[in-house]
Amino acid sequence: MAKKKVGLPPLDWLRVFEAAGRLGGFSAAAREFGLTQAAVSQRIGNLEVWLGRSLFVREARGVSLTVEGESYLPLVQDSLQALERNTEDLFGKSPRELRVAGLSSHIHALVLPCLAAFHAERPKVQVTTDSVARRTSLDEERTWLQLRYGRGAWPGRDSALIAPEVLVPMAAPGIEWGTPVIDLRGERPGWREWARQAGEGEPPLTKFSFDSMEHAITAARQGLGIVLGSIPLAAGDLQAGRLRRLDLPELKTKDGYWLTWPEE
Repeated sequence: MAKKKVGLPPLDWLRVFEAAGRLGGFSAAAREFGLTQAAVSQRIGNLEVWLGRSLFVREARGVSLTVEGESYLPLVQDSLQALERNTEDLFGKSPRELRVAGLSSHIHALVLPCLAAFHAERPKVQVTTDSVARRTSLDEERTWLQLRYGRGAWPGRDSALIAPEVLVPMAAPGIEWGTPVIDLRGERPGWREWARQAGEGEPPLTKFSFDSMEHAITAARQGLGIVLGSIPLAAGDLQAGRLRRLDLPELKTKDGYWLTWPEE
């Protein structure tokens, strides 16, 4: 067969050849692409003329790859896969990497418990986290996806609520109401607000005061007192039985945990 042209053959011909070689016949390739067997045969014939080589041996009982066809098939397959992969990476809607930034405690409580299920659904996606020490550091963080705590309004960012912040008295097993409570400083409502809404007297404080919900929950888990704990952040401890909710009113807040991204 004389060589007619040089360079890269039409992609449609290569895709049909790959399917016929992989599936072992023109009929199977025709079914995969929704073509007639004659259309498949014509495309492969055009490819053979282009290359100046026979790629299949035609026999009464079917077709088989020639030596040249067997050598060419893996090259075509690798090239098509690379083209598909790179096209998806550049223009596709299925990301190859999911990168998210946030406070270490938020990543620990809100991201890590979901990883097994996420990996089962998206096994090809690389998950990468970037932890920051302070929430104010997120303003300078270049990672597009960010976990943020607040009311869902940040300049230049869209957001979706992951979980509302709900506070409830919780303690380690064996610690009962009446035990001094752990002080947590910061913007969240504290024991004074909880007591006012619950109609309870303000409970006595322990000698422990924290500026981090993560630290306050850890102290409660160690039996150091009762914490007005975040249900989203303490979910793992509650499910594992390391902490338990006391039979007392919860305190709903206006804040929550949000996944955010740039508006553009």
